[in-house]
Amino acid sequence: MQLYWPFLFADYYRLLEDFTAIVAVIILLSCLDDLFIDAIFYGRAIKRRFAARKHHYQPLQPEQLHNRPEQHMAIMVPAWLEHDVIAAMIEGMVRTLDYRNYTIFVGTYRNDRATIDEVERMRKRYRQLVRVEVPHDGPTCKADCLNWVVQAIFAHEKTHGITFAGTILHDSEDVLHSLELRFFNYLLPRIDLIQIPVNSLERNWYELVAGVYMDEFAEWHGKDIVVREALSGMVPSAGVGTCFSRKALLTLSAETDNQPFNTQTLTEDYDIGVRLAEHGMRSILARFTVDYKMRRKSWFGFGPEREKIVRMPLCVQEYFPNRFRTSYRQKARWSLGICFQGWAYFGWYGSLVDRYFLLRDRKAIVTSFVTVFAYLLALQYIVFHFAISFGLFTTTYPPLLSVHGWVGVVLILNAIALVARVVQRFYFTSRTFGWEHGLLSIPRMVVGNFVNFMAMARALKQYVTHLVTGKRLVWDKTMHDFPSGDGLVERSARLGDLLVTWQAIDDAQLDEALAKQRQQRRPLGRILIDEGWLQEEVIAEAVAFQAGYEMRAIAEDDVLNARGRISTDLCVRLRVLPVQDAGDGRLMLAAAVPLEPQALAEIVAACGETPKVCIVRDSQIMAGLDLLCERDVADGRRVSPLPNDVLPRLGDILVERGDISPEALRAALADYSPQRDGLIGAYLAARDVVFNQAIEDALAEQRRRIERLRGNRTLSPPVAGKAI
Repeated sequence: MQLYWPFLFADYYRLLEDFTAIVAVIILLSCLDDLFIDAIFYGRAIKRRFAARKHHYQPLQPEQLHNRPEQHMAIMVPAWLEHDVIAAMIEGMVRTLDYRNYTIFVGTYRNDRATIDEVERMRKRYRQLVRVEVPHDGPTCKADCLNWVVQAIFAHEKTHGITFAGTILHDSEDVLHSLELRFFNYLLPRIDLIQIPVNSLERNWYELVAGVYMDEFAEWHGKDIVVREALSGMVPSAGVGTCFSRKALLTLSAETDNQPFNTQTLTEDYDIGVRLAEHGMRSILARFTVDYKMRRKSWFGFGPEREKIVRMPLCVQEYFPNRFRTSYRQKARWSLGICFQGWAYFGWYGSLVDRYFLLRDRKAIVTSFVTVFAYLLALQYIVFHFAISFGLFTTTYPPLLSVHGWVGVVLILNAIALVARVVQRFYFTSRTFGWEHGLLSIPRMVVGNFVNFMAMARALKQYVTHLVTGKRLVWDKTMHDFPSGDGLVERSARLGDLLVTWQAIDDAQLDEALAKQRQQRRPLGRILIDEGWLQEEVIAEAVAFQAGYEMRAIAEDDVLNARGRISTDLCVRLRVLPVQDAGDGRLMLAAAVPLEPQALAEIVAACGETPKVCIVRDSQIMAGLDLLCERDVADGRRVSPLPNDVLPRLGDILVERGDISPEALRAALADYSPQRDGLIGAYLAARDVVFNQAIEDALAEQRRRIERLRGNRTLSPPVAGKAI
């Protein structure tokens, strides 16, 4: 047997050489394809630079966008299992966009209750938000959800007598630029499909998988799509940051029985770009340079953090997956739609240029596997090299990776092409994210190759299974992150300003409400509710958001379980309710407005701990205080109420009637002492806080309530969990 080992190794070695030659040729062909794109890109860039100087071309300025009258825009967001990010995305979108005439349409599935609840919560806040329910269970495919959204957009136009000039496609993890809609508005209706670049939000140096998206999108949308548009006149939609003109949407709807998005593919965005090109409609990758303010740590994140202004094209940003499995599952959906379903659906159509780009799209079916196979070959050559170097093989073999002959020439060319690829990736990454990420993009190329290999393997398996078994291909959900915190949502100092920012009310309504507030001395929120402009829940949510507190809905049991931990008198005076936290049993305070530091200190002194504060609706505060007072009467704690015991209740009645705001009442009572200041009504009138007539009316109501409390000594226990 020992005699045959050298021959077996020789045969295996010869097999490695044959495989190396095949792999080297395939890689060279792919590299020549990439080098052709490079040459077109840089040749075109040089030509445009000279043309701009010759004709004194001036780039588009933001002032030009603002000078164009606003057209109605629709934004569609398909959502399946997006409850963790959809609210933050909508908040960020509304806060960011420098535009007024737009409506957001969010498509949800009827069996996705968590996402529905989040969208409904946002819908109460933002009147320009419409929830569209897909009338069957999910998941189906993204195209199916979008088709129902499009039908809702057309119905909305008829109902409101408007016409949407453009419809923009976004996902529930997108971060928008403030000028996005103004840019689309400027280009419509001249362009039928407008695609703006897509970028990854910046990640940490050690997040290698997520960093791959930074590198790939920087190069794809910085070079590859630019060349594709220049040569073929067609730009595939990226699935986000895509604006369709009304003409485009109507044309696509007419040809497919009002289903503009193709439900036979998982990459409806790629598909729709191809179909619009068949209709001769114009599509562009629109690049408009703007300033982005970023906070970035230097020296791979180990240096000091600095705020920088980065000039780059207006784009859509998002966090892409950072887990290896999540990443390749997401890319498998892209590969499945573009490479396999696109091939089956479209075949090879169009001009020579169109077919070239189809080939370029689909070559990944081969190159994804060949690249990883090349790594395995290289690893085996390394093993052979060390085995020979340490004398494990006594038989003489030809030199490894010999540069003689045509194979050597191919290997040298591949090495040159590899250097070119590394330089390209470094350039496009570093011009967006800095030189540190430019250097990191080099090792991330290896990570990206393995992600793409697993993605293509999964896509191939899914497609073959679909062909053999007929198993339906559905929306393979990718869980996303959304930027939280500081830079994304600003908290307004004034409630009215915040409501206008949310577009819950407009400027005219705010001005009218503020005028009534000055005349009637009623709380702003109460005026907005009484006028029918807002629901009480929206006011409470705005107060909670403004203060950074949790908003809750409380029941009778929540109040009664914590009864006695704070005296009822103190609760009435400060307008708070003690609530037992369901999580850890600690005391929580429910209030309609944030507590002043002095009031909070008084509560801490009374109960011996610092409670967590949550915001509830003002009507719940009133109902809860009534419940506590009634229970005190039933327990005999207020059998013979003294004036000072009931006088603070006068303030509650004044607030309830809208004669004074909760904030003004708390401020007035901060220094109030019954022994020193006497009757609270006279005290408030002397300070010109409330009109005398209002105090008299409130006193009459107070007397009626006292009589009611005296007549209801015996009270039935509350229904468990009953809302107040």
